[in-house]
Amino acid sequence: MGRDVLLIEDEPNIIEAIRFVLSRDGWNVQTHSDGRGAYDRVVDLRPDVVILDVMLPERSGFDILRDIRAGKETAALPVLVLTAKGQSKDREMAESLGASRFMTKPFSNNEVLATVRDLAGP
Repeated sequence: MGRDVLLIEDEPNIIEAIRFVLSRDGWNVQTHSDGRGAYDRVVDLRPDVVILDVMLPERSGFDILRDIRAGKETAALPVLVLTAKGQSKDREMAESLGASRFMTKPFSNNEVLATVRDLAGP
């Protein structure tokens, strides 16, 4: 049985890298490339894990994370926040909004895979 990941990211090279490493491990990877409509996509797909970029067109990942945590059906969903900005204020913002994990770019594919596996649980 495959598990589902929704990757909300706008950089094609990052999308391809994450899709490749997770698909090879048996994950079904769906993508969404801008902030508009991202929360609706989360609700529609009900993935096991969301990987969420902070810097997105239309709406920020922080806004989307706020929506996910406020939603009755999505509040407990594991969310891995990715950002190119490694500043501590971004990490603090992600944690205060309820991010399950936080990872800065560039990251290793193995690190993403291990984190997604861990977030999804047994």
